[in-house]
Amino acid sequence: MEQVNLLLQERNGRVEHFAKESLNFTQEILSVTSFSRQLAEQMILAKAYVVIAKEHNNLHLAWQLSSKIRDCQLLLSKAAITGEPITLEEAEPIIKSLSLLMFKAQDIHYDIATTIVTLKSHIQALEERANAAIVQSTVFGQIAAEAVPKSLHCLNVKLMSDWLRMPSLQELSDERKNSPRLVDNNLYHFCIFSDNVLATSVVVNSTVSNADHPKQLVFHIVTNGVSYGVMLAWFLRSDFKGATIEIQNVEEFHWLNASYSPLVKQLLNPDSRNFYFGAYQDLNVEPKMRNPKYLSLLNHLRFYIPEIYPQLEKVVFLDDDLVVQKDLTPLFSLDLHGNVNGAVETCLEAFHRYYKYLNFSNSVISSRFDPQACAWAFGMNIFDLVAWRKANVTTRYHYWQEQNADGTLWKLGTLPPALLCFYGLTEPLDRRWHVLGLGYDLNIDNRLIESAAVIHFNGNMKPWLKLAIGRYKPLWDKYINQSHPHLQDCATS
Repeated sequence: MEQVNLLLQERNGRVEHFAKESLNFTQEILSVTSFSRQLAEQMILAKAYVVIAKEHNNLHLAWQLSSKIRDCQLLLSKAAITGEPITLEEAEPIIKSLSLLMFKAQDIHYDIATTIVTLKSHIQALEERANAAIVQSTVFGQIAAEAVPKSLHCLNVKLMSDWLRMPSLQELSDERKNSPRLVDNNLYHFCIFSDNVLATSVVVNSTVSNADHPKQLVFHIVTNGVSYGVMLAWFLRSDFKGATIEIQNVEEFHWLNASYSPLVKQLLNPDSRNFYFGAYQDLNVEPKMRNPKYLSLLNHLRFYIPEIYPQLEKVVFLDDDLVVQKDLTPLFSLDLHGNVNGAVETCLEAFHRYYKYLNFSNSVISSRFDPQACAWAFGMNIFDLVAWRKANVTTRYHYWQEQNADGTLWKLGTLPPALLCFYGLTEPLDRRWHVLGLGYDLNIDNRLIESAAVIHFNGNMKPWLKLAIGRYKPLWDKYINQSHPHLQDCATS
Protein backbone atom coordinates (compact mmCIF):
# COMPACT_ATOMS: atom_id res chain seq x y z
CA MET A 1 0.00 0.00 0.00
CA GLU A 2 2.83 2.36 0.87
CA GLN A 3 4.34 1.74 -2.55
CA VAL A 4 1.01 2.52 -4.24
CA ASN A 5 0.74 5.79 -2.29
CA LEU A 6 4.25 6.73 -3.34
CA LEU A 7 3.36 6.05 -7.01
CA LEU A 8 0.20 8.15 -6.72
CA GLN A 9 2.14 11.00 -5.08
CA GLU A 10 4.71 10.79 -7.84
CA ARG A 11 1.99 10.84 -10.51
CA ASN A 12 0.18 13.78 -8.87
CA GLY A 13 3.50 15.59 -8.63
CA ARG A 14 4.03 15.09 -12.37
CA VAL A 15 0.54 16.43 -13.05
CA GLU A 16 1.17 19.55 -10.96
CA HIS A 17 4.55 20.02 -12.58
CA PHE A 18 3.02 19.69 -16.06
CA ALA A 19 0.37 22.29 -15.25
CA LYS A 20 2.92 24.74 -13.86
CA GLU A 21 5.23 24.28 -16.83
CA SER A 22 2.31 24.82 -19.21
CA LEU A 23 1.33 28.05 -17.47
CA ASN A 24 4.94 29.27 -17.34
CA PHE A 25 5.33 28.53 -21.01
CA THR A 26 2.16 30.48 -21.77
CA GLN A 27 3.43 33.50 -19.84
CA GLU A 28 6.82 33.32 -21.57
CA ILE A 29 5.28 33.45 -25.06
CA LEU A 30 2.94 36.32 -24.17
CA SER A 31 5.25 38.71 -26.04
CA VAL A 32 4.88 36.59 -29.18
CA THR A 33 1.22 35.58 -29.09
CA SER A 34 -1.97 36.43 -27.18
CA PHE A 35 -3.82 34.45 -24.53
CA SER A 36 -6.69 34.25 -27.02
CA ARG A 37 -4.58 32.28 -29.44
CA GLN A 38 -3.17 30.05 -26.68
CA LEU A 39 -6.66 29.30 -25.39
CA ALA A 40 -7.94 28.55 -28.90
CA GLU A 41 -5.09 26.11 -29.53
CA GLN A 42 -5.60 24.40 -26.16
CA MET A 43 -9.34 24.14 -26.84
CA ILE A 44 -8.74 22.36 -30.17
CA LEU A 45 -6.46 19.81 -28.49
CA ALA A 46 -8.94 19.35 -25.64
CA LYS A 47 -11.72 18.56 -28.13
CA ALA A 48 -9.55 15.77 -29.56
CA TYR A 49 -9.14 14.29 -26.06
CA VAL A 50 -12.92 14.48 -25.53
CA VAL A 51 -13.36 12.17 -28.54
CA ILE A 52 -10.68 9.80 -27.24
CA ALA A 53 -12.21 9.75 -23.74
CA LYS A 54 -15.67 8.95 -25.12
CA GLU A 55 -14.32 6.16 -27.30
CA HIS A 56 -12.81 4.57 -24.18
CA ASN A 57 -16.03 5.08 -22.22
CA ASN A 58 -14.39 7.54 -19.82
CA LEU A 59 -17.47 9.76 -19.76
CA HIS A 60 -16.49 11.61 -16.58
CA LEU A 61 -13.24 12.82 -18.13
CA ALA A 62 -15.06 13.74 -21.33
CA TRP A 63 -17.57 15.75 -19.29
CA GLN A 64 -14.80 17.55 -17.39
CA LEU A 65 -13.00 18.48 -20.61
CA SER A 66 -16.24 19.63 -22.26
CA SER A 67 -17.04 21.83 -19.28
CA LYS A 68 -13.67 23.58 -19.47
CA ILE A 69 -13.99 23.90 -23.23
CA ARG A 70 -17.29 25.76 -22.69
CA ASP A 71 -15.57 28.07 -20.19
CA CYS A 72 -12.87 28.72 -22.76
CA GLN A 73 -15.45 29.46 -25.48
CA LEU A 74 -17.31 31.91 -23.24
CA LEU A 75 -14.11 33.78 -22.45
CA LEU A 76 -13.11 33.97 -26.12
CA SER A 77 -16.62 35.14 -27.09
CA LYS A 78 -16.54 37.86 -24.45
CA ALA A 79 -13.18 39.09 -25.72
CA ALA A 80 -14.44 39.13 -29.30
CA ILE A 81 -17.58 41.12 -28.38
CA THR A 82 -15.86 43.70 -26.15
CA GLY A 83 -12.74 43.96 -28.29
CA GLU A 84 -10.60 43.84 -25.14
CA PRO A 85 -7.67 41.38 -24.81
CA ILE A 86 -7.88 38.46 -22.39
CA THR A 87 -5.87 39.07 -19.22
CA LEU A 88 -3.59 36.65 -17.38
CA GLU A 89 -6.01 36.58 -14.44
CA GLU A 90 -8.85 35.44 -16.74
CA ALA A 91 -6.80 32.93 -18.70
CA GLU A 92 -4.79 31.33 -15.84
CA PRO A 93 -7.51 29.17 -14.21
CA ILE A 94 -8.76 27.81 -17.55
CA ILE A 95 -5.26 27.12 -18.88
CA LYS A 96 -4.31 25.37 -15.65
CA SER A 97 -7.49 23.27 -15.54
CA LEU A 98 -7.27 22.26 -19.20
CA SER A 99 -3.59 21.41 -18.83
CA LEU A 100 -4.30 19.13 -15.86
CA LEU A 101 -7.17 17.38 -17.62
CA MET A 102 -5.23 16.89 -20.86
CA PHE A 103 -2.25 15.50 -18.96
CA LYS A 104 -4.62 13.11 -17.23
CA ALA A 105 -6.07 12.06 -20.61
CA GLN A 106 -2.60 11.66 -22.04
CA ASP A 107 -1.51 9.62 -19.02
CA ILE A 108 -4.50 7.27 -19.36
CA HIS A 109 -4.41 6.94 -23.13
CA TYR A 110 -0.71 7.35 -23.86
CA ASP A 111 -0.69 5.04 -26.90
CA ILE A 112 -3.49 7.01 -28.54
CA ALA A 113 -1.77 10.28 -27.73
CA THR A 114 1.33 8.92 -29.41
CA THR A 115 -0.83 8.07 -32.42
CA ILE A 116 -2.05 11.68 -32.49
CA VAL A 117 1.55 12.91 -32.58
CA THR A 118 2.30 10.48 -35.41
CA LEU A 119 -0.78 11.60 -37.32
CA LYS A 120 0.24 15.22 -36.81
CA SER A 121 3.62 14.52 -38.44
CA HIS A 122 1.83 12.88 -41.37
CA ILE A 123 -0.49 15.88 -41.68
CA GLN A 124 2.49 18.23 -41.72
CA ALA A 125 4.09 16.16 -44.48
CA LEU A 126 0.84 16.27 -46.48
CA GLU A 127 0.64 20.04 -45.99
CA GLU A 128 4.17 20.40 -47.36
CA ARG A 129 3.23 18.30 -50.39
CA ALA A 130 0.05 20.34 -50.87
CA ASN A 131 2.02 23.59 -50.72
CA ALA A 132 4.47 22.24 -53.30
CA ALA A 133 1.52 21.26 -55.52
CA ILE A 134 0.06 24.77 -55.18
CA VAL A 135 3.36 26.32 -56.27
CA GLN A 136 3.57 23.89 -59.19
CA SER A 137 -0.03 24.58 -60.26
CA THR A 138 0.69 28.33 -60.08
CA VAL A 139 3.62 27.87 -62.45
CA PHE A 140 1.55 25.73 -64.84
CA GLY A 141 -1.32 28.22 -64.65
CA GLN A 142 1.04 31.07 -65.51
CA ILE A 143 2.39 29.12 -68.49
CA ALA A 144 -1.16 28.44 -69.70
CA ALA A 145 -2.09 32.10 -69.29
CA GLU A 146 0.90 33.22 -71.38
CA ALA A 147 0.36 30.67 -74.16
CA VAL A 148 -1.36 31.64 -77.41
CA PRO A 149 -4.38 29.37 -78.06
CA LYS A 150 -4.22 27.34 -81.26
CA SER A 151 -7.36 29.00 -82.65
CA LEU A 152 -5.94 32.49 -82.08
CA HIS A 153 -2.64 31.53 -83.69
CA CYS A 154 -4.61 30.15 -86.66
CA LEU A 155 -6.53 33.43 -86.96
CA ASN A 156 -3.30 35.44 -86.93
CA VAL A 157 -1.82 33.33 -89.73
CA LYS A 158 -4.91 33.69 -91.94
CA LEU A 159 -5.14 37.44 -91.39
CA MET A 160 -1.45 37.94 -92.12
CA SER A 161 -1.92 35.97 -95.33
CA ASP A 162 -4.78 38.33 -96.27
CA TRP A 163 -2.60 41.35 -95.59
CA LEU A 164 0.27 40.10 -97.74
CA ARG A 165 -1.81 39.01 -100.72
CA MET A 166 -4.25 41.95 -100.83
CA PRO A 167 -2.57 45.19 -102.00
CA SER A 168 -5.95 46.92 -101.74
CA LEU A 169 -5.80 46.62 -97.94
CA GLN A 170 -2.43 48.35 -97.85
CA GLU A 171 -3.73 51.14 -100.10
CA LEU A 172 -6.77 51.60 -97.85
CA SER A 173 -4.50 51.78 -94.82
CA ASP A 174 -2.42 54.55 -96.41
CA GLU A 175 -5.57 56.52 -97.26
CA ARG A 176 -6.86 56.46 -93.68
CA LYS A 177 -3.61 57.53 -92.05
CA ASN A 178 -4.27 61.20 -92.71
CA SER A 179 -7.94 61.31 -91.73
CA PRO A 180 -8.77 64.63 -89.98
CA ARG A 181 -10.99 62.66 -87.60
CA LEU A 182 -7.89 61.26 -85.92
CA VAL A 183 -7.08 64.66 -84.39
CA ASP A 184 -10.60 66.11 -84.05
CA ASN A 185 -11.14 66.97 -80.38
CA ASN A 186 -14.89 67.24 -80.94
CA LEU A 187 -14.94 63.42 -81.27
CA TYR A 188 -14.46 60.78 -78.57
CA HIS A 189 -11.01 59.18 -78.61
CA PHE A 190 -10.07 55.78 -77.18
CA CYS A 191 -6.64 54.13 -77.19
CA ILE A 192 -5.80 50.42 -76.93
CA PHE A 193 -2.28 48.93 -76.90
CA SER A 194 -2.29 45.22 -77.72
CA ASP A 195 -0.97 42.40 -79.92
CA ASN A 196 -4.16 40.32 -79.46
CA VAL A 197 -6.43 40.96 -82.44
CA LEU A 198 -9.45 39.06 -81.12
CA ALA A 199 -9.34 40.71 -77.69
CA THR A 200 -8.92 44.16 -79.25
CA SER A 201 -11.84 43.46 -81.58
CA VAL A 202 -14.08 42.64 -78.60
CA VAL A 203 -13.11 45.90 -76.87
CA VAL A 204 -13.90 47.93 -80.00
CA ASN A 205 -17.07 46.01 -80.88
CA SER A 206 -18.49 46.18 -77.35
CA THR A 207 -17.73 49.91 -77.13
CA VAL A 208 -19.46 50.81 -80.40
CA SER A 209 -22.35 48.40 -79.77
CA ASN A 210 -23.25 50.22 -76.57
CA ALA A 211 -22.51 53.78 -77.73
CA ASP A 212 -25.35 56.21 -78.36
CA HIS A 213 -23.48 57.70 -81.35
CA PRO A 214 -20.86 55.18 -82.57
CA LYS A 215 -19.86 57.30 -85.59
CA GLN A 216 -18.41 59.86 -83.19
CA LEU A 217 -15.94 57.34 -81.77
CA VAL A 218 -12.27 57.14 -82.78
CA PHE A 219 -10.11 54.17 -81.76
CA HIS A 220 -6.33 54.48 -81.73
CA ILE A 221 -4.78 51.00 -81.66
CA VAL A 222 -1.03 50.47 -81.27
CA THR A 223 0.45 47.01 -81.78
CA ASN A 224 3.87 45.49 -82.49
CA GLY A 225 5.52 44.68 -85.83
CA VAL A 226 4.42 41.04 -85.77
CA SER A 227 0.74 41.88 -85.30
CA TYR A 228 0.58 45.07 -87.38
CA GLY A 229 -0.58 43.42 -90.62
CA VAL A 230 -2.93 41.14 -88.67
CA MET A 231 -4.68 44.11 -87.03
CA LEU A 232 -5.00 45.99 -90.30
CA ALA A 233 -6.42 42.98 -92.13
CA TRP A 234 -9.06 42.53 -89.43
CA PHE A 235 -10.13 46.13 -88.81
CA LEU A 236 -9.96 47.43 -92.38
CA ARG A 237 -12.42 44.76 -93.56
CA SER A 238 -14.97 45.42 -90.79
CA ASP A 239 -17.30 48.39 -90.36
CA PHE A 240 -17.76 48.71 -86.56
CA LYS A 241 -20.84 50.92 -87.05
CA GLY A 242 -18.94 53.73 -88.72
CA ALA A 243 -16.38 54.32 -85.95
CA THR A 244 -12.93 55.50 -87.07
CA ILE A 245 -10.05 53.11 -86.37
CA GLU A 246 -6.33 53.87 -86.56
CA ILE A 247 -3.66 51.14 -86.37
CA GLN A 248 -0.05 52.05 -85.56
CA ASN A 249 3.15 50.02 -85.24
CA VAL A 250 5.11 50.73 -82.07
CA GLU A 251 8.32 49.90 -83.92
CA GLU A 252 7.79 53.03 -85.99
CA PHE A 253 7.93 55.23 -82.87
CA HIS A 254 11.56 56.11 -83.43
CA TRP A 255 11.48 58.72 -80.68
CA LEU A 256 10.82 55.94 -78.16
CA ASN A 257 14.45 54.83 -77.78
CA ALA A 258 16.95 53.98 -75.04
CA SER A 259 18.26 57.55 -74.82
CA TYR A 260 14.74 58.84 -74.06
CA SER A 261 13.04 56.02 -72.17
CA PRO A 262 14.54 54.24 -69.13
CA LEU A 263 12.19 51.32 -69.86
CA VAL A 264 13.59 50.82 -73.37
CA LYS A 265 17.07 50.95 -71.88
CA GLN A 266 16.02 48.27 -69.40
CA LEU A 267 14.57 46.13 -72.19
CA LEU A 268 17.94 46.16 -73.93
CA ASN A 269 19.78 45.17 -70.75
CA PRO A 270 21.18 41.58 -71.13
CA ASP A 271 20.55 40.74 -67.46
CA SER A 272 16.88 41.74 -67.71
CA ARG A 273 16.38 39.76 -70.89
CA ASN A 274 18.05 36.70 -69.39
CA PHE A 275 15.82 36.95 -66.30
CA TYR A 276 12.62 36.90 -68.34
CA PHE A 277 13.57 34.95 -71.43
CA GLY A 278 16.54 32.82 -70.33
CA ALA A 279 16.46 29.05 -69.95
CA TYR A 280 17.36 29.08 -66.26
CA GLN A 281 14.99 31.10 -64.14
CA ASP A 282 15.18 31.63 -60.37
CA LEU A 283 12.55 29.33 -58.83
CA ASN A 284 12.41 31.59 -55.75
CA VAL A 285 10.86 34.39 -57.80
CA GLU A 286 7.05 34.49 -57.90
CA PRO A 287 6.02 32.94 -61.27
CA LYS A 288 3.82 35.82 -62.42
CA MET A 289 6.69 38.22 -61.79
CA ARG A 290 8.66 36.41 -64.52
CA ASN A 291 5.91 37.06 -67.05
CA PRO A 292 7.57 38.94 -69.94
CA LYS A 293 4.44 41.08 -70.35
CA TYR A 294 5.64 43.17 -67.40
CA LEU A 295 8.54 44.35 -69.56
CA SER A 296 6.46 44.60 -72.74
CA LEU A 297 6.80 47.96 -74.43
CA LEU A 298 3.11 47.79 -75.38
CA ASN A 299 2.24 47.38 -71.70
CA HIS A 300 4.10 50.60 -70.82
CA LEU A 301 2.88 52.73 -73.74
CA ARG A 302 0.13 54.06 -71.45
CA PHE A 303 2.75 56.38 -69.94
CA TYR A 304 3.43 57.94 -73.36
CA ILE A 305 -0.13 58.75 -74.49
CA PRO A 306 0.45 62.54 -74.84
CA GLU A 307 3.56 61.88 -76.95
CA ILE A 308 1.75 59.38 -79.18
CA TYR A 309 -1.22 61.73 -79.66
CA PRO A 310 0.21 65.25 -79.35
CA GLN A 311 -2.90 66.97 -80.74
CA LEU A 312 -5.47 65.28 -78.53
CA GLU A 313 -6.88 66.84 -75.35
CA LYS A 314 -8.73 63.93 -73.76
CA VAL A 315 -8.62 60.18 -74.27
CA VAL A 316 -10.03 57.07 -72.62
CA PHE A 317 -7.48 54.30 -72.19
CA LEU A 318 -8.84 50.74 -72.47
CA ASP A 319 -7.03 47.48 -71.69
CA ASP A 320 -7.53 44.62 -74.16
CA ASP A 321 -9.02 42.24 -71.56
CA LEU A 322 -12.26 44.08 -70.89
CA VAL A 323 -15.80 44.37 -72.22
CA VAL A 324 -17.73 47.64 -72.47
CA GLN A 325 -21.42 47.36 -71.52
CA LYS A 326 -22.61 50.98 -71.52
CA ASP A 327 -22.01 54.22 -73.40
CA LEU A 328 -18.61 55.61 -72.33
CA THR A 329 -18.87 59.05 -73.93
CA PRO A 330 -20.16 60.68 -70.67
CA LEU A 331 -16.64 60.11 -69.30
CA PHE A 332 -15.40 62.93 -71.52
CA SER A 333 -17.69 65.47 -69.83
CA LEU A 334 -16.81 64.51 -66.24
CA ASP A 335 -15.22 67.22 -64.13
CA LEU A 336 -11.81 65.93 -63.06
CA HIS A 337 -11.25 69.04 -60.93
CA GLY A 338 -7.91 69.75 -62.55
CA ASN A 339 -6.66 66.19 -62.14
CA VAL A 340 -4.97 64.19 -64.89
CA ASN A 341 -6.42 60.73 -64.32
CA GLY A 342 -9.99 59.63 -63.70
CA ALA A 343 -10.07 56.11 -62.21
CA VAL A 344 -12.11 53.82 -59.96
CA GLU A 345 -10.55 53.37 -56.54
CA THR A 346 -9.88 49.81 -55.34
CA CYS A 347 -9.25 50.30 -51.62
CA LEU A 348 -12.53 48.90 -50.36
CA GLU A 349 -10.24 46.26 -48.84
CA ALA A 350 -7.03 47.14 -47.03
CA PHE A 351 -4.68 45.26 -49.36
CA HIS A 352 -5.40 47.70 -52.22
CA ARG A 353 -3.53 50.55 -50.59
CA TYR A 354 -0.15 51.97 -51.50
CA TYR A 355 1.82 49.89 -49.00
CA LYS A 356 0.75 46.73 -50.87
CA TYR A 357 2.50 47.78 -54.07
CA LEU A 358 5.46 49.87 -52.93
CA ASN A 359 8.47 49.33 -50.67
CA PHE A 360 7.88 51.70 -47.77
CA SER A 361 11.00 50.48 -45.97
CA ASN A 362 12.87 52.61 -48.51
CA SER A 363 13.00 56.27 -47.49
CA VAL A 364 12.66 57.39 -51.12
CA ILE A 365 9.08 56.05 -50.95
CA SER A 366 8.18 56.56 -47.28
CA SER A 367 9.26 60.23 -47.27
CA ARG A 368 6.93 61.18 -50.13
CA PHE A 369 3.87 58.93 -50.03
CA ASP A 370 1.15 57.87 -47.62
CA PRO A 371 1.18 54.06 -47.21
CA GLN A 372 -2.60 54.14 -46.56
CA ALA A 373 -3.34 56.10 -49.75
CA CYS A 374 -5.99 54.46 -51.91
CA ALA A 375 -4.90 52.56 -55.02
CA TRP A 376 -6.99 52.64 -58.19
CA ALA A 377 -7.69 50.54 -61.27
CA PHE A 378 -5.49 50.84 -64.35
CA GLY A 379 -7.35 49.59 -67.43
CA MET A 380 -10.25 52.00 -67.97
CA ASN A 381 -9.10 55.54 -67.36
CA ILE A 382 -10.09 58.96 -68.64
CA PHE A 383 -6.98 61.12 -69.12
CA ASP A 384 -6.90 64.90 -69.44
CA LEU A 385 -3.87 65.21 -71.71
CA VAL A 386 -3.65 68.99 -71.31
CA ALA A 387 -3.32 68.55 -67.54
CA TRP A 388 -0.94 65.60 -68.12
CA ARG A 389 1.46 67.75 -70.14
CA LYS A 390 1.24 70.57 -67.62
CA ALA A 391 2.10 68.20 -64.74
CA ASN A 392 4.90 66.50 -66.72
CA VAL A 393 3.60 63.04 -65.78
CA THR A 394 5.78 61.24 -68.34
CA THR A 395 8.85 62.94 -66.87
CA ARG A 396 7.76 61.69 -63.45
CA TYR A 397 7.48 58.21 -64.89
CA HIS A 398 11.04 58.39 -66.24
CA TYR A 399 12.30 59.62 -62.86
CA TRP A 400 10.72 56.73 -60.96
CA GLN A 401 11.87 54.14 -63.50
CA GLU A 402 15.44 55.38 -63.00
CA GLN A 403 15.05 55.31 -59.21
CA ASN A 404 13.88 51.70 -59.46
CA ALA A 405 16.69 50.53 -61.74
CA ASP A 406 17.66 47.91 -59.13
CA GLY A 407 14.05 46.79 -58.62
CA THR A 408 13.94 47.67 -54.91
CA LEU A 409 11.09 50.21 -54.89
CA TRP A 410 8.39 47.99 -56.38
CA LYS A 411 7.81 44.73 -58.17
CA LEU A 412 7.16 44.67 -61.88
CA GLY A 413 4.07 45.98 -63.64
CA THR A 414 2.56 49.32 -64.58
CA LEU A 415 0.36 50.03 -61.55
CA PRO A 416 3.16 50.72 -58.99
CA PRO A 417 4.88 53.42 -61.09
CA ALA A 418 1.44 54.80 -62.02
CA LEU A 419 0.57 55.16 -58.33
CA LEU A 420 3.70 57.27 -57.96
CA CYS A 421 3.27 59.31 -61.15
CA PHE A 422 -0.41 60.13 -60.63
CA TYR A 423 -0.16 60.67 -56.86
CA GLY A 424 -2.34 63.68 -56.06
CA LEU A 425 -3.47 63.81 -59.70
CA THR A 426 -6.23 61.17 -59.70
CA GLU A 427 -9.97 61.86 -59.55
CA PRO A 428 -12.05 58.98 -58.08
CA LEU A 429 -14.84 57.75 -60.37
CA ASP A 430 -18.09 56.04 -59.47
CA ARG A 431 -17.39 52.35 -58.89
CA ARG A 432 -19.93 51.36 -61.55
CA TRP A 433 -17.70 52.69 -64.30
CA HIS A 434 -15.21 49.85 -63.90
CA VAL A 435 -15.71 46.45 -62.23
CA LEU A 436 -12.64 44.23 -61.95
CA GLY A 437 -11.85 40.62 -61.15
CA LEU A 438 -13.54 38.57 -63.87
CA GLY A 439 -10.22 36.87 -64.60
CA TYR A 440 -9.81 35.43 -61.10
CA ASP A 441 -12.82 36.03 -58.83
CA LEU A 442 -15.55 33.38 -59.08
CA ASN A 443 -18.03 35.18 -56.83
CA ILE A 444 -18.65 38.65 -58.20
CA ASP A 445 -22.22 39.79 -57.53
CA ASN A 446 -24.35 39.59 -60.69
CA ARG A 447 -25.97 42.92 -59.84
CA LEU A 448 -22.55 44.58 -59.77
CA ILE A 449 -21.67 43.09 -63.16
CA GLU A 450 -24.99 44.16 -64.70
CA SER A 451 -24.61 47.75 -63.45
CA ALA A 452 -21.02 48.09 -64.68
CA ALA A 453 -20.09 50.25 -67.65
CA VAL A 454 -16.91 48.19 -68.07
CA ILE A 455 -16.12 44.68 -66.83
CA HIS A 456 -12.45 43.77 -66.64
CA PHE A 457 -11.07 40.24 -67.00
CA ASN A 458 -7.88 41.07 -65.13
CA GLY A 459 -6.13 37.95 -63.84
CA ASN A 460 -4.87 34.78 -65.53
CA MET A 461 -8.26 33.36 -66.54
CA LYS A 462 -8.71 35.42 -69.71
CA PRO A 463 -11.94 34.87 -71.67
CA TRP A 464 -10.09 33.72 -74.81
CA LEU A 465 -8.34 30.91 -72.89
CA LYS A 466 -9.56 27.49 -71.80
CA LEU A 467 -8.77 28.73 -68.28
CA ALA A 468 -11.66 31.21 -68.55
CA ILE A 469 -14.32 31.27 -65.83
CA GLY A 470 -17.37 29.74 -67.52
CA ARG A 471 -19.82 31.97 -65.70
CA TYR A 472 -18.35 35.15 -67.23
CA LYS A 473 -17.21 33.92 -70.64
CA PRO A 474 -20.57 34.56 -72.44
CA LEU A 475 -20.22 38.25 -71.56
CA TRP A 476 -17.12 38.32 -73.77
CA ASP A 477 -18.22 35.82 -76.43
CA LYS A 478 -21.29 37.86 -77.38
CA TYR A 479 -19.07 40.53 -78.97
CA ILE A 480 -17.16 38.14 -81.26
CA ASN A 481 -18.22 38.06 -84.90
CA GLN A 482 -18.76 34.31 -84.99
CA SER A 483 -19.83 34.48 -88.67
CA HIS A 484 -16.36 35.57 -89.79
CA PRO A 485 -15.04 32.81 -92.12
CA HIS A 486 -11.58 32.78 -90.53
CA LEU A 487 -13.02 32.27 -87.06
CA GLN A 488 -15.19 29.42 -88.31
CA ASP A 489 -12.23 27.78 -90.05
CA CYS A 490 -9.95 28.17 -87.05
CA ALA A 491 -12.57 26.85 -84.64
CA THR A 492 -12.69 23.53 -86.55
CA SER A 493 -9.01 23.24 -87.44
